[in-house]
Amino acid sequence: MPSTKSPDLDQDVSLVDYRGRWLVLVFYPADFTFVCPTEMLAFSEAAEQFGAEDASLIGISSDGVHCHEAWQEFILGRLRFPLAADTALTVCRDYGVLIEEEGVAQRALFIVDPDGIVRYQVIHDSDVGRSVDEPLRVLRALRVGNRMPADWQPGQATTTLAPAP
Repeated sequence: MPSTKSPDLDQDVSLVDYRGRWLVLVFYPADFTFVCPTEMLAFSEAAEQFGAEDASLIGISSDGVHCHEAWQEFILGRLRFPLAADTALTVCRDYGVLIEEEGVAQRALFIVDPDGIVRYQVIHDSDVGRSVDEPLRVLRALRVGNRMPADWQPGQATTTLAPAP
């Protein structure tokens, strides 16, 4: 992730800053919209669960720092994770989620492992909010480090298939 501004961190941030931790990048189209606040509040409520999995959350949109600050001050309240301001559209473009003609991010989510490798990615329709439970389940499965059957939940058996060649 190229450097981008995060108002909560009050500094430029980079993927390198998160080496050694899992990172969940939550791209969203814009502040002050209909679906995005529901998602950011849901992820904020689950931030402690992600933290328990040694993961950091970052929300990313093309809105600026002042817009993020106003959104939190007047609408959302303080979130439990930072919002990054990708006003140059570099991060959105690098992750392939920029809607060029609109200058906004798609509703996308990436899970990056402690070595900086994208291990999970999903793009949702702009009109449909995401479930927080699924990326949390996937993160937990990835942390186990084995092949997982469909709908696997912590505490359940993993698959017994031989590793891929």
